[in-house]
Amino acid sequence: MSNTQRRGLLIILSSPSGAGKSTLARRLMGWDDSLSFSVSATTRSPRAGERDGREYFFRSRDEFLRMVRDGEMLEHAEVFGQLYGSPREPVEAAIMAGRDVLFDIDWQGGQQICNSALKAAAVTIFILPPSIAELERRLKTRAQDSAEVIAARMTKSQSEISHWAEYDYVLVNDDLERCFDRLTTIIQAERLKRIRQPGLVEHVRALGREFKELQKK
Repeated sequence: MSNTQRRGLLIILSSPSGAGKSTLARRLMGWDDSLSFSVSATTRSPRAGERDGREYFFRSRDEFLRMVRDGEMLEHAEVFGQLYGSPREPVEAAIMAGRDVLFDIDWQGGQQICNSALKAAAVTIFILPPSIAELERRLKTRAQDSAEVIAARMTKSQSEISHWAEYDYVLVNDDLERCFDRLTTIIQAERLKRIRQPGLVEHVRALGREFKELQKK
């Protein structure tokens, strides 16, 4: 069954900062080049090497809020004083074309998508760290944030982890390879669900017609 006969998925990955969702998301994009990555809009400033439209759509706060008011955001949230959100139009276009869209977002964004008109397409996956000590170690070794920001992320992680039971699937990222293998297994199984394959209805009807032809003989 071709991709155009299958309804696209909204694959939502969430985790506390440092648990590995961004690494897993990048690996998924390499695993299947038909996946579309939902590029978020944000009001934060670009970091070194980041480009508008690639890592994020960088927008002013006024422009971001206008997009929210006009219904142009599928989901949005404020994180550490900056706004983040997923533009609606490219996501809907991908789903209509039967392509899967990958989201690297927090629990608030995932909840908004699951409460939207696109909820039937959503597959939600939460990534847990093996321990809080390991979570803190990963945040420190990636050397992207100040000590103050790391402390704030650690404080926020407790609230984020409390939402784990709201997700369809939960994986513990204690071993990256094993976690990634389980992640791809989930996606493959979700793609094969009956409700994702509208072409099956016509296929079964065709089988019925073949039975009728056999009975005539």
